[in-house]
Amino acid sequence: MKGLPGFASSGLALSILRGGSALLGGVVLALALASALSGQGPDAVLRWAFDILGGGFIVLLLTLSLVALTAWARPSGAADARWWAEAGMQATNGIAALALTYTLLGISLGIESLAGQPLDAHSAPVLIMDLTRRFSMAFMTTVIGLPLSTLLRSMLLVSAARSKPVSKMGDPS
Repeated sequence: MKGLPGFASSGLALSILRGGSALLGGVVLALALASALSGQGPDAVLRWAFDILGGGFIVLLLTLSLVALTAWARPSGAADARWWAEAGMQATNGIAALALTYTLLGISLGIESLAGQPLDAHSAPVLIMDLTRRFSMAFMTTVIGLPLSTLLRSMLLVSAARSKPVSKMGDPS
């Protein structure tokens, strides 16, 4: 039985390690930047991320990012480089779709929290707080996911273009 391309080669482990290193480095840089901009410690930033974005979004985002970065780390001369380039592009598309899905989910949950609830002076503050929390999740998933998807897609495309030989002027190939 034939498996996925590259899983039998030892180069895959190295690519996963390179992709994982790039992912961890990116997470550390993002955490440091968020800490510096917010004036809060890394623990507070992580707590905010899990409270607003949710663990499911974060796990899926990191998994898709690892696939894209593993594809980016594959040697261009590898026999399965084309397969991995396509897998990486699909992972970046998955990140964009994930961000937009969570945006719609957050908006839907926010609107649903208003349905069937009596709106009076006593319930309004609680309803508005819940609504803004869900809308915050909705929009932050897009603010994080779409730029990340674009960055990873650009990395893959630029790397692929760099690995292709440049044809001579007038050469039809």
